[in-house]
Amino acid sequence: MTLKIIGISFLLVNFIALLLMGIDKYKAIHNHYRIPEKVLFLSALPFSSYGFLLGMKVFHHKTRKLHFKLGSFFLILLHTAVIIYFLQDRIAFEEILSQF
Repeated sequence: MTLKIIGISFLLVNFIALLLMGIDKYKAIHNHYRIPEKVLFLSALPFSSYGFLLGMKVFHHKTRKLHFKLGSFFLILLHTAVIIYFLQDRIAFEEILSQF
């Protein structure tokens, strides 16, 4: 049950990051008030770097900015390493989650 909740949460935060990139791209095209870059980066922190990067690719948004490219790359490396670390020992992962 706990892993199911984590999976749904993971998909949700990634969808939100993807959506934020799409909204900001729409606002950029239509000269509306933009979402600050700081907010876009913060949206990628809670394991949503995959949605963040997908949003960059799908909407062709912030792809010229080096700090967005490098930031998303390092966040994906970090998030993937953490996920692999915890999934290697699923029992320990479930024990950690049961403490919350």
